[in-house]
Amino acid sequence: MLRVAVVGSGPSGCYTAQGLVQRDPGVHVDVLDRLPCPYGLVRYGVAPDHEKIKSLQNSLRSVLEHERVRFLGGVRVGGPGGLPVERLRELYHAVVYCVGAATDRRLGVPGEELPGSWSATEFVSWYSAHPDAADAGFLRGVRSAVVIGVGNVAVDVARMLVRGAAELRPTDIPQAALDTLATSGLTEVHMVGRRGPAQARFTTKELRELGGLPGTEVTVDKAELALDTTDAGTLPAGQRRNVEVLRGWATQPSAAAARRIRLRFFLRPVELLEAGGRVGAVRFERTVPDDQGGVTGTGRYEDVPAQLVLRSVGYRGVPLAGLPFDPASGTIPHHEGRVLRDGQPSPGEYVAGWIKRGPTGVIGTNRPCAKETVTSLLADAPALGRAEVPADPVAALRAAGVEPVPWNGWLGIERAEAELGVRLGRSVVKLSDWDTLLGAARLP
Repeated sequence: MLRVAVVGSGPSGCYTAQGLVQRDPGVHVDVLDRLPCPYGLVRYGVAPDHEKIKSLQNSLRSVLEHERVRFLGGVRVGGPGGLPVERLRELYHAVVYCVGAATDRRLGVPGEELPGSWSATEFVSWYSAHPDAADAGFLRGVRSAVVIGVGNVAVDVARMLVRGAAELRPTDIPQAALDTLATSGLTEVHMVGRRGPAQARFTTKELRELGGLPGTEVTVDKAELALDTTDAGTLPAGQRRNVEVLRGWATQPSAAAARRIRLRFFLRPVELLEAGGRVGAVRFERTVPDDQGGVTGTGRYEDVPAQLVLRSVGYRGVPLAGLPFDPASGTIPHHEGRVLRDGQPSPGEYVAGWIKRGPTGVIGTNRPCAKETVTSLLADAPALGRAEVPADPVAALRAAGVEPVPWNGWLGIERAEAELGVRLGRSVVKLSDWDTLLGAARLP
């Protein structure tokens, strides 16, 4: 029997576990997560109003309920207070790290540290009930917000900023976030990209959703669209459809609306301006295409008022203590999923997902990524299986002061969230703090 630990229970971790048990009947997998809840960014990164994407949890659930797969939540690996990777390696024949990309890229401009300036991930974590997220008063005193970035996460946060209580109440959004968004005084969201619409990274489906939000007008500047000289006929289908949607919005007459989303292009942030001890505006430099796929500055500037700035310019992996790390790419060095130490494969150590390839692709991209890693691990299995490991690593985890949350504990959390929804007259409502989650997990 080969005993494997998969660190991380998001899509890449679950697909890795699934591949291992499907391809080798002698493999048993423990899926470890530092949170007491499974599913990673499917639970804590998908907007609450995207029920179809969130339903992916059902397929991930079937993996974690497999007879040779065991979920162990609340297990921190590496770093302060975490189980050292060296010790984890002693407990299993192999370890696969599927820890994702845990932080955001920075803008690198003056004023980025001002109150009111946040990463989009921090905002998403708050409305997704991540237990590490704090109610940071994101919307207190906010009338205008700037979202920097033109990918799907930027679209998500722009949409959530203007969603009304009627649309959010049927979702699993935590009650505190629902109350805050429902009473927000925000009336304007600017979503800004430094390049043109042809280079935007959002998908057409996500983009079109903005046009169907009740009480919200979407505007696009015709002059900014005209700066993009790309022949739409030469674009891939998805980008061509994006441009068509944007052109449609640019030509529609203005309508009375309580809130507006303004899509802006060819503007590069150069400074966040202070007002009253917090962000008061973002200074942008106008850019133009450089005919090489990039942009160049023009020396002309525009200040956009904003009391909230959310940067959505990409994720980045972070080092995990005890493992090698490539700071240039934000990934763990590997060859076909095998972790490389000093350029050589490290026996029994593997990676999959964003920490392996960088934050690229969609959820489904994790399948072939996991498959490659599984193939490498199973090829190494005869040699790995000769090592002596504990019959049940849980005893060793408990001896190290770690009390894992088993699958039944997660089911207890699910029941508690359903009961909370009933009490609030809603459907399922997420629990959002460590003590409540762990309390629900420990109840019989």
